[in-house]
Amino acid sequence: MSQREPYQSQAELSCERQLILARVERLARLLDAAYKIPGTKIRFGLDPLLGLLPVVGDLGGAALSAYLIYQARRLKLPKSAIARMIGNVAVEAALGAIPLAGDMFDLFWRANIRNARIMRRHMEHIEKISKP
Repeated sequence: MSQREPYQSQAELSCERQLILARVERLARLLDAAYKIPGTKIRFGLDPLLGLLPVVGDLGGAALSAYLIYQARRLKLPKSAIARMIGNVAVEAALGAIPLAGDMFDLFWRANIRNARIMRRHMEHIEKISKP
């Protein structure tokens, strides 16, 4: 097995970062806003649905949310951004564990979309300061 070669250029690094960000945003949308309640502006995803399953659903949702944080670490986001992301997931997991009321909270808190936005803002900031 060969190890991955180091990045050849800033453009290659940027391309991989964009692919990771796109994957994170797709997952965040699937978890938090993939479906719409007809006749309303309310969107929901798999996360609130998973939360309806006691214990297992909440743990599964938290594990999927942790994947976004893992990707943020791969992108070398600052510790402050990672801490905010962990806080978003912790709030969602803690309050989401309350039967029924927590599921309603999950519907509106959308920790994954919040975390994807944190990642996008950081990426845009990096792109802005790295351009000559």
